[in-house]
Amino acid sequence: QVLLVESGGGLVQAGGSLRLSCAASGRSFSRSYTMAWFREAPGKEREFVASSTGSGVSAYYADSVQGRFTVSRDNAKNTVYLQMNSLKVEDTAVYFCAAGPIPFSRLKSPTVLDFASWGQGTQVTVSA
Repeated sequence: QVLLVESGGGLVQAGGSLRLSCAASGRSFSRSYTMAWFREAPGKEREFVASSTGSGVSAYYADSVQGRFTVSRDNAKNTVYLQMNSLKVEDTAVYFCAAGPIPFSRLKSPTVLDFASWGQGTQVTVSA
């Protein structure tokens, strides 16, 4: 069993910044797991945002957030972060944390089917 708890969402003006956190726990959690962020906007499918491999050395981003978002992790705290800068109205969504063992071939563009463990989500709203 893996428990993921997100925090840090909120309301921010366009151009602003937010930092999301996701703390992992549970007997089944491994620090070797890839931890990722997805988001789901109203009326749209859940989409990949960013991920960090177990070592934290490698990170992958969706084209829509490349250069604006940064994913990092602190394995001592079993926590992954998503620093979001230069936020846009279109970044408005519920952001979800996910964790699991992801094959190398799937790292650059994982889908929701690649992860079995999910957090409850945190709302990010960007106003114009």
